[in-house]
Amino acid sequence: MPGKGRLAASRRQRLDAERGIRRVAQNRRARHDYEILETFECGLALTGAEVKSLRAGHIALQDAYARVDGREAWLVGAHVAPYEYASGYGRFEPDRPRKLLLHREQLDELSGKVAQRSLTLVPLSIYFRDGRAKLELALARGRRQYDKRRAIAERDATREAQRAIKEYQRR
Repeated sequence: MPGKGRLAASRRQRLDAERGIRRVAQNRRARHDYEILETFECGLALTGAEVKSLRAGHIALQDAYARVDGREAWLVGAHVAPYEYASGYGRFEPDRPRKLLLHREQLDELSGKVAQRSLTLVPLSIYFRDGRAKLELALARGRRQYDKRRAIAERDATREAQRAIKEYQRR
């Protein structure tokens, strides 16, 4: 698998542009703190001013997580800064829980896995696909400190191997 540095990021951006996706925010810390087991795409129930604020990129996902309550899923802890031109009716609470739009089967699957295997639902990124706000949600297991160190060592080793191969091919 190629390195996950700048080259992979530019490749990801190119693929996203081909699919009509415009990334707004990413939770970069999530891939470091959690082992990602599965990812899901879900919609977000937002107000008009929240959508405008998202398009401007005013969102923070660092402390956010998702929770399944009964038959609904909620995004908790995501901070969407108020849209500066909204007043009166368009105002919203920046840290309010936002409803996630998932299919019933996905909700049942997620709630079962979270309850049985003590997993966490972590938002990875928010993006617009065909004009609609989408959230990339991951089913993840928390990493311990030694797991984080091992992941960093593996990433460095693959990066060094890729550099060596590239250097060898140049000659």
